[in-house]
Amino acid sequence: MITLQHYLVLSGLLFAIGLAGILTRRNILFLLLSIELMFNAANLLFVAYARMWQDVGGQVMVLFIITVAAAEVTVGLAIAILMSRQLRSLNADEAHALKW
Repeated sequence: MITLQHYLVLSGLLFAIGLAGILTRRNILFLLLSIELMFNAANLLFVAYARMWQDVGGQVMVLFIITVAAAEVTVGLAIAILMSRQLRSLNADEAHALKW
């Protein structure tokens, strides 16, 4: 049987993988993917606790996180398209060269 500890471990692993991706990668698309992985780790944790406590508050919080994640992807992809058009690269170190 799957217990709460299984969900906690899985959520911790997903969050750690996302954090490692943010710390090691410099590509904007990989950074966005890592942030999404961290959001999904938080979502898994909220749903696991909501199920344990028989409360829908965690599931409502997941809906808010999904909304924020969708907005983050929209803005992030717009920045990535701008970078690829102007710099011909998606390296985050070169983002300071963008002139608005």
